Amino acid sequence: MEHLDNAPFELDDMIALRRDLHTHPELGFEEVRTSGIVAEKLAEVGITVHRGLGKTGVVGTLKVGSGTRSIGLRADMDALAMPELADREYKSTTPNTMHACGHDGHTVMLLAAARYLARTKNFDGTVHFIFQPAEEGRGGAKAMIEEGFFDLFPCDAVYGLHNMPGLATDEMAVVTGPQLASSDSWEVAFTGVGTHGAKPHLGKDAVTAAAHFLTMLHTIVARVVDPLQPAVVSACALSAGDFKALNVIPDVVRIGGTARAYTPAVRDQLEAEIGRLAHGVAASFDIEVSYTFNRRIPPVVNSAEVTARAHKAATAATGRAVVTDFPPSTAGDDFAEFGNRVPGCYVWLGNGPAQDGALHHNSRYDFNDDAILTGARYWATLVEQDLSA
Repeated sequence: MEHLDNAPFELDDMIALRRDLHTHPELGFEEVRTSGIVAEKLAEVGITVHRGLGKTGVVGTLKVGSGTRSIGLRADMDALAMPELADREYKSTTPNTMHACGHDGHTVMLLAAARYLARTKNFDGTVHFIFQPAEEGRGGAKAMIEEGFFDLFPCDAVYGLHNMPGLATDEMAVVTGPQLASSDSWEVAFTGVGTHGAKPHLGKDAVTAAAHFLTMLHTIVARVVDPLQPAVVSACALSAGDFKALNVIPDVVRIGGTARAYTPAVRDQLEAEIGRLAHGVAASFDIEVSYTFNRRIPPVVNSAEVTARAHKAATAATGRAVVTDFPPSTAGDDFAEFGNRVPGCYVWLGNGPAQDGALHHNSRYDFNDDAILTGARYWATLVEQDLSA
């Protein structure tokens, strides 16, 4: 098959572009330069371009033949707010901003496939190339959808891809069912009566109440959630008192954290149980409490039918056995917003060994350019097979 050769994917140019994007990273909803390059590269080969969904989102549409099936392929474009510590030629030139999750590679792989498909047109139907802003917690997928993505670009199925250190660059993992957990945040504020640290009996101690709550918090997963259902509850922020006033018991203690689950039922359970413990502790200490649970990203759950299509394409694109027992991740990805509305499949593409232990969101992480060809092959093969003429 022609598209298994290097040349059709402009590999040298795409590697250069990937490194250029790495040098100039942009945060969520700020991908002005990145989205401009994407739009230009799509239009250059005759792909219809729509800009502005989710502020900096780009959607390229390519229709070939008379086929009525339509699919969406999604790549994320944003970087993370963190410094790049590794010393490389194409190191980030933007302070405290770096592509520490490989979205520069995701963008380029989909661009390479889109340009190839625009030239070869070896399919029958419509493909929407979705270049999404703000995946890293800022709600880019939801913003695109709320601004009319599915009205403008109806899809019968959606596909996502993410790099994965530890798998070889010509290796992919495609698994039916849960892939990524829900990613929700919560906050509890205990309000007691502040007093002198030497006279605790004259107040109501929110600090000690918070300590009890933190200890009890970890009984939710250990003793309440079904042991066969994965879940995570972590406290990640704590605020109380002043180290310049160590004789003062403060009035308020704030605690915040994250909750992760793979099913709607367990997600509901975590929300209810954190609140139950917070209110129970507050009652036992006779203090006030406020509790909020912010549902940020639902879990990514792969559709069996769409996953079968992705598996077939991954097998053809890599020429090797596809991993089908890859464990789900407790990280989150707002690709779930697309996959919750139409059947979807989210796959993993190898990024090679973790160099110096640099995994996702590490200040020394880098996308492996050797994976660009595999990713482009996968996207192109998927379109040619799913929208077969």
